[in-house]
This record gives sequence, C-alpha cells and structure tokens, in this order.
Amino acid sequence: MNNSDFTNNTIEAVVRIGLLLLLATWCFKIITPFIVPVVWGVVISVAIYPLFIKLRSSLGERNKLAAIIYTIIALALLITPTVMISDSLIETSGKITEQYEAGTLEIPPPNESVKEWPVVGEKVYPVWLQASVSIEDTLKKYEAESRKAAKAIIAGAAGAAGTILQFVLSIIISGILVANASGAHEMTVKLFTRLTSEASGKAYADLSKATIRSVAQGVLGVAIIQAVLSAVGMMVMDVPAWGLWTLFILVLAIAQLPPIIVLGFVSAYVFSVAEATPAVIFLIYCLIISASDGFLKPLFLGRGMETPMLVILLGAIGGMMMSGIIGLFVGAIILALGYELFMVWLTKTEAASQ
Repeated sequence: MNNSDFTNNTIEAVVRIGLLLLLATWCFKIITPFIVPVVWGVVISVAIYPLFIKLRSSLGERNKLAAIIYTIIALALLITPTVMISDSLIETSGKITEQYEAGTLEIPPPNESVKEWPVVGEKVYPVWLQASVSIEDTLKKYEAESRKAAKAIIAGAAGAAGTILQFVLSIIISGILVANASGAHEMTVKLFTRLTSEASGKAYADLSKATIRSVAQGVLGVAIIQAVLSAVGMMVMDVPAWGLWTLFILVLAIAQLPPIIVLGFVSAYVFSVAEATPAVIFLIYCLIISASDGFLKPLFLGRGMETPMLVILLGAIGGMMMSGIIGLFVGAIILALGYELFMVWLTKTEAASQ
C-alpha cells in the first residue's frame, strides 16, 4: 500500500468514525430526557410482572387487555394519593392564608421539650415562641428567609408536577413492556450475551431480574408501606400539611433513614396541641412504624440477595441529587443492580484465575 492509499483510507476511516460519533451523540441528546422514565418503567415492569401474570391468567390469557387494566390501575394508584396530598397542602395553605388575612391566625406556644431537640432545638424554640406571640412581627424579622422559603416552595411545586408527569410516563412504558415481556426478555438476554458470553448471558439477565424485584420490594415496598401508615396516623391526628410530611417520610425511608426523624417532630407538635393520651398513642404508633423495617425488610429483601444497605443508601441519595425524586427510586435499584453484577463478575474472574 502506497502513502496515497494509506492517507485516503485514514481520512475515510476518520470521517466514518466521526459521523458515527456525531450520530451517537445526537441520538443520546435526543433520548436523554427519557432515560430516567424509561429505566423506571423497566424497573416497574420487572417488579410487578408476577402480579401481571396472575391478572392475565384471570382474564383468560388476554395479554393486551391485562396490560390496559394494569396501566389504568397503576395510574389510579399514583393519581389518587397525589390528589389527596395536593388537597392536603392546598387546604392547609388556604386555611393559613385566610386566618392570616383575618388576623385570627394563632400558633400554639412550643413545649419546653422543644429546646431539647437535637441540633435545631435551641434555634427553633425562640422563633416558634415569637411566632406564637406575633406572627406578623416574626415574618417581618425573617422577611428575607421567608421569601427564600416561598421561592423554594414554588420551585418544589413545579418540580413535583414534572416528577408526576415522569411517573405517569414510566407507568405507561411499563404497561407496554409487560405486554411485550417475552420480546423484552429475549433482547435483555441477547444484550448480556453480547457483553459477556453466550454461557453467561441468561445468568446475568436472571440476576438483574432478581435484584430489581428484591430491591423494589424490600426497599421501595417497605418505604411505601411506612409512608402510607404514617399518612393514616397523621390524618387521624389532623396534622396540618400531612401530605408534605408523608413525602418527607417516603424520601427518608427510601434513603434507608428512620422515619422517626420526621415523625419525631410531628409527635412533638401533636403533644403541644392534643391531649396527653392520644399524643402518647400516636408517639407509640410512630415508633412502631419507624421500627417496622426491621422485620419487613428481611421478609421482602432477603430472598437470596445480600446487597449492602450502604449501596442502596448511596444509590438513593445519588439518584435524587442527579434526577430529583424519581432518581431517588431509580438510583437505589440501579446501583444495587450494578453492585450485584460487579460482584458476580468479580467472583468469576477470581475463580478463573485460580
């Protein structure tokens, strides 16, 4: 080959590679907004597929009908609590605004035990006490902080609306995937076979399925149970903005942090406004909820999986930092999946070297 042919071939190769990179980059930018909803849709479809099989069987193996019914039920399960939580926040905000404008807004004085709250007690007590005396003077004194809080609330509301739309899209995607489960499974096996080997492809696909179901049930399932039970208790005790506290509890539970962090402050509020007996009962109820993961997680998570809780914690926090609330759900599962696949690969590498 002479220099001219080498130069022509090199230029042609560079042009082809450049065009392929340009096309790949362009495609990636186009699908970037849909990556997290699609991944979450995959996770949902894998997690609920055993239930979908039962639904399909009860409908006489009518696959499309079962997928449609599943999608409608899943959307209802998403939209119903969302509406309830929104109504709670709107109702509480409306009452506060109405009472403030009428000059009848009263904040009960804090209990002396508030001072003993860890970290924030000494700062919260004087502000709470001043607000119980004069809410107008308190707002004037902390006008800058109040404006920042208001902007954060508005931004949070806008972000929550976007997150709900992502969840809706993910549920629709999961409905499409469960309706075409066989093809999706075959494609997954082919992908892992291409990445690993023909002998390991199915094993890695099965491991991925088991990890997703285990973490979805043991982490997300337990978190949802704790959040729902907390919401019921706060509704019974008529806690203002119980929907917002429920969201905080859900985030903490997914991040593997005890819900009592939020429920403790809620209990302190209940003690300051309610009779002693119901307040004590509510506190005991909150402690039971916070400790419930001790027996719920082994029941759901302990199905042959040994993913460290630290991995799930890092996945949840990192996912939330990267993609917001929906990233909280996706991050925990994706990092757990990556960990399990890496450990299997590492074990096979060590075995092969011996």
